[in-house]
Amino acid sequence: MRAMVFDGKRLLLELREVEKPVPAPDEVLIKVEACGVCRTDLHVIDRDLKSPKLPLIPGHEIVGRVEEIGAKVQGIHIGQRVGVPWLGRTCGFCRYCRAQKENLCDMPGLTGYTLNGGYAEYCTANAQFVFALPETGSAVSLAPLLCAGLIGFRAFRRCGPVDTLGIYGFGAAAHILCQVAVHAGVKVVAFTREGDKEAQDFARKMGADWAGDSSSPAPEPLDAAIIFAPVGALVPLALNSVRKGGRVVCGGIHMCDIPGFPYADLWEERSILSVANLTRADGEAFFPLAAKARVKTETTPYPLEEANTALNDLRIGRLQGAAVLIP
Repeated sequence: MRAMVFDGKRLLLELREVEKPVPAPDEVLIKVEACGVCRTDLHVIDRDLKSPKLPLIPGHEIVGRVEEIGAKVQGIHIGQRVGVPWLGRTCGFCRYCRAQKENLCDMPGLTGYTLNGGYAEYCTANAQFVFALPETGSAVSLAPLLCAGLIGFRAFRRCGPVDTLGIYGFGAAAHILCQVAVHAGVKVVAFTREGDKEAQDFARKMGADWAGDSSSPAPEPLDAAIIFAPVGALVPLALNSVRKGGRVVCGGIHMCDIPGFPYADLWEERSILSVANLTRADGEAFFPLAAKARVKTETTPYPLEEANTALNDLRIGRLQGAAVLIP
């Protein structure tokens, strides 16, 4: 089969012919119909995230059809449409797994990082960690929900009750979350790169009440802010925009260093917290909500062999919404 492979020797993927994977007894073989391009993939390839499996097939926003089922798999049928997320498996016995916090598992398998992912014609996945997907909607439109959607939703839930939400960095995750938040009756204000009027117009199109530069003061005090951009300097800015008791949630897996700031900016019970990975329960709650909110993903499709172009377009901020590879 064809796959885009990262060998760790250079900051590019190589199109290769590799053996079609064979599912283990607890796995399914999936024919990939679409795979979203996530900023986490970029962090792996740019070596911001250390110790990936090498050689590696990236990609963890996978939509496809089950083609083969392992001997121990139950509840999944041939031809079923499924999605494969970042969390590919867990150990099941560490203190976090036992406490229903599988996103913090000490020994997880992570799709497209420690496990081969979906930048390929086929992939395998642990059957307990795939999501059944609806037949409605194209594979391309569904792919960004598998990480951008899920992580945005988890970050939103970590904010606690909010009436006004700030979003810093308006890319794939933000454009999905904005629609979910507006559906929930939350006012959204969006912060983008300096002078990026196109992104600000996009945010307003997705339902944001206000959109402006990230250095601009918020138009009103925020109950919470979510930072999707991997820019540590945004943390103090967001802290200065949230009201007493407000939360700043860092939604990315990697961020450059956070600069120092006065304790007074944190005082009055403001807090900073991060979001790590996802749980299967997040998906069970999110996918029905996304359908109810009629979330519409904005996507730019690329052929599989143009994965490097898609990644670079993401790197330089050329995209609105999400890039999606089609094998």
